[in-house]
Amino acid sequence: MVPEINYWAVLLATASSMLVGSVWYAPKVFGTRWSKLANVDMDKPASSATMAIVTTVLVSFITAWVLAGATAIAWHFYGGSFFWGAVITAVTLWAGFTAARFITHDAFEGRPTALTTMNIAHELVTLLVMAILIGVWPPALG
Repeated sequence: MVPEINYWAVLLATASSMLVGSVWYAPKVFGTRWSKLANVDMDKPASSATMAIVTTVLVSFITAWVLAGATAIAWHFYGGSFFWGAVITAVTLWAGFTAARFITHDAFEGRPTALTTMNIAHELVTLLVMAILIGVWPPALG
């Protein structure tokens, strides 16, 4: 079975990832604190971020696509509201994969707990926004 996916919702969710990241890591939000904790020079020319932005778009598309597919599968299995299925699927995948892996890697790399917390919170917000977009715009389910 191939899950039904609304690719317009996936593309919108991909774009939302960029918007969430732009706000989250803005200097007046968490950007200044993040750059200090992560030891990132925010004064580097913007051109040096080009590859990171391209990578982020590609990875965000994959994340949105997997979330949309997993939501469709969960919805078929459990039934109920597609919207809440998307939200619950996002939180479950975030906790089981994203947060768990960040915590493990950051513990071994000796990163500050505040940095880990900030980054996994960003990922949770990103996935929740994606889930909302995917959930309110489901594929034509039959």
